[in-house]
Amino acid sequence: MTLFEKYAAHVDHALDALVAAGVLPTGLDRGQVTVEPPRDLLHGDLATNAAMVLAKPAGTNPHALAEALSVELAKVAGVTNVELAGPGFLNLRLDASAWLDELRDIASAGVDYGRSVSGKGKAVNVEYVSANPTGPMHMGHCRGAVVGDALASLLEFSGYRVIREYYINDAGGQVDTLARSAHLRYREALGQTIEIAEGLYPGDYLIPVGARLAAEFGDRYLSAPESEWLIPFRKAAVADMMDMIKADLALLGIHHDLFSSEAELHDAGKADAAEAELRARGLIYDGELEKPKGKEIDDWEPVTLPLFRSTQFGDDQDRPIKKSNGSWTYFGADLAYHYQKSRNVDAMVDIWGADHAGTVKRIKAAVNALTDGKVQFDVKLVQMVRLLRGGEPIKMSKRSGSFVTLSEMVDEVGKDVVRFTMLTRKSDAQMDFDFAKVVEASKDNPVFYVQYAHARIQSTLRKAEAEGMQPDGSQLHLLGDAELNLIKEAANFPRIVEAAGKAGEPHRIAFYLSDLAAAFHAYWNLGNDQPDKRFILAHNPALTGARLFLATNIGQVIRNGLRLMGVEAANSM
Repeated sequence: MTLFEKYAAHVDHALDALVAAGVLPTGLDRGQVTVEPPRDLLHGDLATNAAMVLAKPAGTNPHALAEALSVELAKVAGVTNVELAGPGFLNLRLDASAWLDELRDIASAGVDYGRSVSGKGKAVNVEYVSANPTGPMHMGHCRGAVVGDALASLLEFSGYRVIREYYINDAGGQVDTLARSAHLRYREALGQTIEIAEGLYPGDYLIPVGARLAAEFGDRYLSAPESEWLIPFRKAAVADMMDMIKADLALLGIHHDLFSSEAELHDAGKADAAEAELRARGLIYDGELEKPKGKEIDDWEPVTLPLFRSTQFGDDQDRPIKKSNGSWTYFGADLAYHYQKSRNVDAMVDIWGADHAGTVKRIKAAVNALTDGKVQFDVKLVQMVRLLRGGEPIKMSKRSGSFVTLSEMVDEVGKDVVRFTMLTRKSDAQMDFDFAKVVEASKDNPVFYVQYAHARIQSTLRKAEAEGMQPDGSQLHLLGDAELNLIKEAANFPRIVEAAGKAGEPHRIAFYLSDLAAAFHAYWNLGNDQPDKRFILAHNPALTGARLFLATNIGQVIRNGLRLMGVEAANSM
């Protein structure tokens, strides 16, 4: 139980006392009562909104209820002062022992500090990346890959059973284009001179694919009609692309539990099953699309198509799930996919590029209809990343033909820099990735600043060990206000983890680590001007042991946070 949970329990017990005294009625919903740091830390250590939340349903005045509650909370061990703020908020100050106990709890929990069971073992499918299998991973995929993977780790740490899924879009026209592009490289491997027409994939990454196809098939399909080679070339090229994509993701430390094929979904008739289910519920009907507004189309004719009643769920028009030729629309295929995976989970989260924002409302409506609202579904949008080098737009990759590959990024700046940087802003906010700035040794670079804090801690521990000194948690009462402030920042970690998990926002961990690193560096810098504030004091081994114990556990919290981000902590820099 974390410090905030402990004092939330104390508030709950204080409210029980008020109920017993007849000040509050029984049966009040306390679900919105919170215990958290006050907005201004000068006002105290903890704040609760209990009086503000409960006064109205209790039929009383918030101020009066806060006064009654303050009397009960003043009786709690460790509370040194209770102060009424505003119309009914209560600020609590704690004595040093409360924070020192939390430091001991960090040491006791170790790698599990911040872990919770709030997810209650519920199954959550997190689908991310899902790039078209037409080439290597590039920067357009990287941010979503990191956000999805970090979110999956965060949910696991919060007590959910997470399934990491990659949905392979291998049933659309883009894979036919891939097959045709691979056939060109196949011909090239057999000695023919080729010219890559506009609309085909020009990247050099298809050269080895063509060579492999030439080795497998010889000249069997050199002059054969497309109808003979399209399907086998498509399957072979998609398989090669997925091998390449998996290798690229592995460079970021990303591994999925499940790879689902759109083509296999359709072949198995699961899309048809989804349509039948929705028709049975009256949510799909055969109707005509309205003529596009504001456009004059001379040869436009109404066509009867199967339409999903998305207007029932806030959309501006009902949406077709199939095209006039009978093939599935993007929305229809997506609907069928979500229908299939929703049957085995309690919740689903999709990580999408921001260019799919227009689809969110209708697919959420479809999932809600398919699951009768029993499966929670959320979509996290990820904005594109603008690549810079020293403030200037970066040149494109020769290998890919049109983009900078993920592997090129990782080769240049490293996995940990890429992953941390991708989480330094909220996913739906625009981001610049400047190759020069992300490796800059500066406090303005959060990657460096957090890693440097951990490296400083490890360096201090090594130096102390060389001098025969070890962390010691038996003399923590020797720590003063400056050290307690650092503990207070570390104690926020479990609360941040829980909030980030509920909101589906892993960037909050990066923000928190930046704050914790700043607090640590500020404490460290005290020793520059005040030698008695340094971690290692040769003349005072007891205080040194206590400060080393503090440093060790600040390092533990940093490592726990970095692990959620998929980043390894630096031991030296």
